[in-house]
Amino acid sequence: MRTQLTSYVARLFAGDLSAFGGPATDEAVAGHIRAEQMSLVLGYSVGIMLANACNAVVLAIALWHSPDWRLALVWAVLVAGAAIAFGLQSHAARRITKPQFVSRRAMHRLVRNAFILGTAWGFVPVAFFADASSGGQLVITCLCSGMLAGGALAFATIPIAAIAFTAPIFAGIAICLSRDGDPAYVLVAFLVVVYGIVLLRAVFVYSFSFARRVIRQIEAERTVRQDPLTQLPNRFAFNETLDASLKRLALLLDLDRFKEVNDKFGHPAGDEFLMQVANRLQRCTRAAEHVARIGGDEFALVMANLARPEDALEIAERFVAAFAEPFQIEGRQISGATSVGIVLAPRDGNTALDIMKNADAALYRAKKAGPGSVCFFEQADDRLSRDRKALQSDLEGAVARNELFLVFQPFLELGKNRITGFEALLRWQHPSRGLVPPSEFIAIAEETGLIHEIGEWVIRRACATLADWPEDIRVAVNFSAAQFHNTAILQTIVQALADAKVSPSRLEIEITESMLLSKYGSAASILNALLQLGVTVALDDFGTGFSSLTYLRKLPFSRIKIDQSFIRDMLAQPDCAAIVKSVISLARDLDIGVVAEGVETADQLEYLRQTGCDEVQGYLISRPVSADNVPALLNTRKLRAIYAA
Repeated sequence: MRTQLTSYVARLFAGDLSAFGGPATDEAVAGHIRAEQMSLVLGYSVGIMLANACNAVVLAIALWHSPDWRLALVWAVLVAGAAIAFGLQSHAARRITKPQFVSRRAMHRLVRNAFILGTAWGFVPVAFFADASSGGQLVITCLCSGMLAGGALAFATIPIAAIAFTAPIFAGIAICLSRDGDPAYVLVAFLVVVYGIVLLRAVFVYSFSFARRVIRQIEAERTVRQDPLTQLPNRFAFNETLDASLKRLALLLDLDRFKEVNDKFGHPAGDEFLMQVANRLQRCTRAAEHVARIGGDEFALVMANLARPEDALEIAERFVAAFAEPFQIEGRQISGATSVGIVLAPRDGNTALDIMKNADAALYRAKKAGPGSVCFFEQADDRLSRDRKALQSDLEGAVARNELFLVFQPFLELGKNRITGFEALLRWQHPSRGLVPPSEFIAIAEETGLIHEIGEWVIRRACATLADWPEDIRVAVNFSAAQFHNTAILQTIVQALADAKVSPSRLEIEITESMLLSKYGSAASILNALLQLGVTVALDDFGTGFSSLTYLRKLPFSRIKIDQSFIRDMLAQPDCAAIVKSVISLARDLDIGVVAEGVETADQLEYLRQTGCDEVQGYLISRPVSADNVPALLNTRKLRAIYAA
């Protein structure tokens, strides 16, 4: 009980409106509300203090011929002097940037000062009213009334301060009126009580409304500056902090296993993973450090007061060590890791843009080095970043300049020893760089959104090429998750098939399991629409994901492709052989075709034939060839003999 009473008193004198039944807030929000309240009081204080000084002078003049003129003069000098001094102090305080947070102690001082000033005016009717002339009594009455109204106005957002100021004046008036039994004074006392109730009621109503308005403003600002999932500051807020001081350390952190968690356990588990990561990073953060989530699985930290680069490394290692303990997510233990890129300002950049660009470059190298790596920014990173941006710039016009082309790798049906189709593989012939591997430019295309233009070109070119092939031959096109973000892709496919005048059943879309689990919620609906159109769908890289069996039940796949890593090792490692056999058996039971990728030896081919695999693909059958060489490949009898060997 005593603890509750102490807490209530502390909240009461700190101006916390919940003590009066107002909106309850946490200390951070309460401190911000106090800052707004204090700002308003300081705004009024100069005028109020001048009014106090003027009123004190007026009172001294009114009581100049009173028996108490000496006491009145001393009182007036003290009050006027204190009022002027406080007014000057308030004026100076207003010129300083408005604080974002005001402590309870500062509010306690404000309430105390309000009480002292109110007591000074409450002393006036008690000390001077009885011996004053009728004119002096009228002045005292007007001054006390004016101070009651002025105090209620000045402290309109802080009820406890308004009470602290007005209560002594009410008490002084009550003592003054109680000395005389005149019925008129009883009426005056009644009016004073009514006026007091009205004033304080208005203060409470206004203060509650003011607090709610500030809370809504804070929530709106948080929405703009706060990551909704982790509750950390977002990129916008982080950039504001970074701009505030550039002589700092900037760390950029990337979660190495976030995609794996998302793919394996779904988005709710991924969100929980991010929230736990945010909590750990906050526990590692000290007062001079500001951590923020700037997007996806990337976090950033800015820190001041660094003396040596070794200090930066120590901080980065502290963050890496925070991932040593497994994360508890949905009853499972999940290991996490982070890579860190470090930039030291102003050595590595004089602007926030340069710092973040260089931090991203350092992070890119750290990620390539492996989970848990920490890398400082180096000039080589800048060259690599510029090269990557130059490649992005060149890619933007690659379609228009006809630099992209397709090659085709065949599928061999083992039962009839015949080619049943081809996988269309994208290539880029750069005018100065030569042949650029897809591993270098596909990721850039996905990050920048160029994948939509390129993907549309691939579909149209593959369908146009397919029109020249026999009607029993299909073409398979790989789709990335980013392409399913654009719902217009469905219309593109329909139009490409119509323009080429080929049957939808001859087009096959290859997708991966991670694509189905990606952030693009439209993927499943688009796939179902394609299946209804007659397009076939193959599940690529089967066995490397986490939810294959689930999605085999959800979507009617025409084929599954066994990842080449299993095919490569199946003759040497019994576990790989067991997986291959199990997948083939499962597919047969589900009436789904099976394609084995990466077949490079005759022994592998024979093993797959004996296990009942439907189709194979790999260098043993043929390397990818241009469209012009496909007819020759289809008509090569010698190659057919190799298949049967």
